[in-house]
Amino acid sequence: MKMLSALWRLMRPHQWLKNSFVFTGLLFGHAWNDSVIVWHVVLVAVAFSLMASAIYILNDMVDREQDKLHPVKCLRPLAAEELTLPTAGLFAMLLTGIALSIAYAVSSVALIIVVAYALMNLAYSLRLKHVVMLDVFIIAMGFMLRILVGTLGVGIPPSQWLLLCGLMVTLFLGFAKRRAEMTALHNGGTAHRKVLAHYSSVLLDKMIGITASGVIMSYSLYTMSPDTIRAHGTAYLIYTVPFVMYGVFRYIYLLHEQQGGADPSRELVRDVHLVVAVLAWALTTFWLIR
Repeated sequence: MKMLSALWRLMRPHQWLKNSFVFTGLLFGHAWNDSVIVWHVVLVAVAFSLMASAIYILNDMVDREQDKLHPVKCLRPLAAEELTLPTAGLFAMLLTGIALSIAYAVSSVALIIVVAYALMNLAYSLRLKHVVMLDVFIIAMGFMLRILVGTLGVGIPPSQWLLLCGLMVTLFLGFAKRRAEMTALHNGGTAHRKVLAHYSSVLLDKMIGITASGVIMSYSLYTMSPDTIRAHGTAYLIYTVPFVMYGVFRYIYLLHEQQGGADPSRELVRDVHLVVAVLAWALTTFWLIR
């Protein structure tokens, strides 16, 4: 039972919330009435969740010694020596096999995207996470692949606006994550994450400001685009912009005043203001475009 609990925590199931990006194409592509597409989107979300868990395990295996120096990550099963490396490796291989099988059952495109996600994160874990800026862009690209597997992977044409907004949101979350890590760890945290030696708080604050502005501007322009109004049959999506603005500002507040921002999944579950803003945005958007 103790091992099962450790394996469950090793999968980091709370991080599966990030795979909600897989469902954005279903909403903005007006495909929620097609039961086959809905089922396929659910399947690729499951495949992406299992593959992401396998990648997290690989990360924990590679970063085990550094995680022991982190005030929170030292509690992870591998850093706390609750599991051995061979057990974690075999479990990651099992999750990878199941994820690839599910993606293949949906479509060859979904399989290619899931494989691309795995290879990109393998390169990230072994080398690219130490390359300044590129590390954050790879995190963002992981979210973009989630959007693509929920659109191209199931036969929904991806919107260019959707991809642009997704890129801005994920870059914002990526730079906020690095800023939170710098705040949380002593002496700049370079002993835990080497790439932090190449960042400064001033640089990250500028990047967060730029990408936060990009999120608000790109989404606002999207709601007013003639193509958007034609596709959704409404010009009222502009009224959902305040929810997006409040969510972005609240996240920046949590980052700077509440020592949050290191884990977007946890913030979206724990902070009542963020939960209400996201739900209000989603429900209002669905009501407008249904």
